[in-house]
Amino acid sequence: MNRYLLTLFIALLYVPAFGQQVVLHGNITDNQGHAVSFASVYVKGSTITTTANEDGVYRLKLKPGHYTINYRLVGFKQLTNEVDLTGNANHNVKLTYEDYQPVQASATGEDPAFEIIRNAIKNREHHLNEIDAYSCNVYIQGTQKLLSAPKGMLSNGVSRELKVDTGRNRIMYISEYQSKLNYGRPDKYKEVMISSQAAGNYNAFNYSRAANLQVNFYKNMIDIEGLNPRGFVSPIAYNALTFYTYKLIGTTTENGKLIDKIQVIPIRETAPVFKGNIYIVDGDWRVYNAHLYVTKQSNLNFVDTLNINQQYIPVKDGVWQPASVSLTYSGDVLGFRYYGYILGVYSDYDLNPKFPPHYFNGETMLQTNESVKRDSAYWKQNRPVPLTADAQRNYDHKDSILRKQSGIAYRDSAEKVGNHFNPVTYVFAGDSVKHWRTGETYTLNPLYDVVSYNTVEGWNIDLKPSYIKQYPSGKEFSVSPEVRYGFENHLLSVNSGFSYKFDPIKQGFVYANVGSNLFDINNAGSVGKFLNSFSTLFFKENYLKLYRSKYASAGVKEEVVTGLNLDVNLEYARRTALQNSSNRTVGSFPNKEFTSNNPLIPNLDAPLLFAENNALTLKVSAVYTFDEEYTTTANGRIYGQYKYPKIKFNYHKGINAFGSDVNYDYADVQVFHDHINLGVYGFSSFLITAGKFFNDKSVSFPDYKWFQGNQGITFAPGISEFHFLPYYTYAPTSFVEAHYEHNFSGFLFSQVPFLHRLKLEEIIGGNYLTQKLNPNYAEFYIGVQRFFFRFDYGFAYEGNGKFEHGIKIYFGI
Repeated sequence: MNRYLLTLFIALLYVPAFGQQVVLHGNITDNQGHAVSFASVYVKGSTITTTANEDGVYRLKLKPGHYTINYRLVGFKQLTNEVDLTGNANHNVKLTYEDYQPVQASATGEDPAFEIIRNAIKNREHHLNEIDAYSCNVYIQGTQKLLSAPKGMLSNGVSRELKVDTGRNRIMYISEYQSKLNYGRPDKYKEVMISSQAAGNYNAFNYSRAANLQVNFYKNMIDIEGLNPRGFVSPIAYNALTFYTYKLIGTTTENGKLIDKIQVIPIRETAPVFKGNIYIVDGDWRVYNAHLYVTKQSNLNFVDTLNINQQYIPVKDGVWQPASVSLTYSGDVLGFRYYGYILGVYSDYDLNPKFPPHYFNGETMLQTNESVKRDSAYWKQNRPVPLTADAQRNYDHKDSILRKQSGIAYRDSAEKVGNHFNPVTYVFAGDSVKHWRTGETYTLNPLYDVVSYNTVEGWNIDLKPSYIKQYPSGKEFSVSPEVRYGFENHLLSVNSGFSYKFDPIKQGFVYANVGSNLFDINNAGSVGKFLNSFSTLFFKENYLKLYRSKYASAGVKEEVVTGLNLDVNLEYARRTALQNSSNRTVGSFPNKEFTSNNPLIPNLDAPLLFAENNALTLKVSAVYTFDEEYTTTANGRIYGQYKYPKIKFNYHKGINAFGSDVNYDYADVQVFHDHINLGVYGFSSFLITAGKFFNDKSVSFPDYKWFQGNQGITFAPGISEFHFLPYYTYAPTSFVEAHYEHNFSGFLFSQVPFLHRLKLEEIIGGNYLTQKLNPNYAEFYIGVQRFFFRFDYGFAYEGNGKFEHGIKIYFGI
């Protein structure tokens, strides 16, 4: 018996040896001894991969044994080495530049590249859909460096704000994360974050998804979020031959396969297209490598040039997947020149994953608190791509700063400084006081929102402080009291709102409001307080029409099932019509008179818009999103761009009970989408609403369906906004409302010499409304946009043929 126990004990001692891992590491250089950055390193016959860092240093963890190691990078010949590993081993390699043999042109005179590309296009759909499902490990590393700055601009204050180490490396940002990427046909992804860390400020395009970083050239359009609103046409897209011409540089043989190197040449360089080389496996017609780039001629945002370097490896017979991708970029903003790279490694492919039922449920990424709590020891053990010496020093430096900033004394001191009152900031942005220990925040609305003028109240103050308490669980409680006083009608209004987020994941809230306040008669919203004050005082145009309500309401809203958000609210209110009490202006306007507070009779101030009434109202709103996609974090869900139009249903019931004077039933249905991607032609948005009062026995004006009109020279560029419709247009019975807008995102201007450099976005659109009081009202407009500035010219027709036209401007307000 003792002998058996001894044998078992010895066997257990040897168990760890079978799982022991050793490290193969080294430097990858060219024939001149220069470092080869981002070369792909993988074990032949497997999907165990890694990538060299910027300095050409690689690191590969393996079990002891004999391996065939391939070293690859576009522009170099593949190198294959046999290695025997019994322990950690240093293995340096030299790569030689590729040698592709030229090919004679065909008898027709057409470059042979065209026939190769046609075959690649024919097989594009097959390669795009040849895998039903897979999972793989992903590692992404990103670095951004400041190369130079205008003389004298990189002061201590500026460098501190940019979080730049002013030493020789000048790293502005560094990040890395590991995840498990899961895929199911036709286009379902779920990424589970394992670890993540970042330091500094990132200032470029978005790369927050491993699926997007793969850059799948089998798709017709390549989208890199934030880089270009239209995306880029793949060199093997179904319509690629209308955007590119091609040249066969030569052929070579690797792994028994004939590889064709094809130069990709844009027909029109200002189109959203690539330049560079794509490598096709002859006979299989699949992508082997890609080295493509885009430049600022394609109207890039944030960067001037972006290079994409991609390597594919076989994951099983006849099936290849990306092993690595590197994006390198550079840019210049106001004299600040910077360079950066994003490196992705995809390894350990499993083509037969056992996903549970309903695994792909719209959750595209899962992030947990644990993923951001990994320490330096974890990263040193699990990081597949070594950090460069500069990056490691930068991390160490920022880690020491972070440890200092995490201390109680430092956080208390920073809180004291951050909570210092700044009069200038308060005027435009308000003021806030935060307490990190308790998770409490106190805010006060900005001065330009506190003090305003209108003809109902005269000068008035509107104080809206708020209190928010955030809990570690992600739950949240808030109180938002309001005190409003008009100095000429001497009307004091006091109210408060309350809300409690009880379910951070499903955005579940209960809320209540009680008190008195003044409201816009147009419940859809008309002109803002600031613009109304300005137009009233300086142009004697008092657009805003107000009434008073004493009310109490309560409601609940939550995502009840995936994609379906429900909001139910019950309110009891006492509504009172108001009249003008002030007529102040800056300057004299002898030929103008203020309009009354009754938008239906603007030139006669005596009659009231409606009689004082009580209203008990039930409001139900339901919004459904098809195939909704979201990221789950510890603090709730973050919803992404939806693929299909949303549907919204609204129902309002005026209840004739408990002293309520209203009795009506109203319902409408909306179908809308704010970003329909049309590739090189830009994107569209639309909204269609049809509604009706099914019962209108007793309806007061605040209960009618109002529309978002506009009568000033400025406008808000929302899809539901009209350009010329009067503010107080309403529907007492049934109506149909439709809006459409298309943003060409530079498609038209990119074809005009010199004009494409302005990076303007061309916009066309139209609005339509038909209802009993205003049948067949239509608007059409064209515009140009850049950042937060937009200029539109439009015209409007009414059913009786009336025509109106003019310009509208948006400048961020």
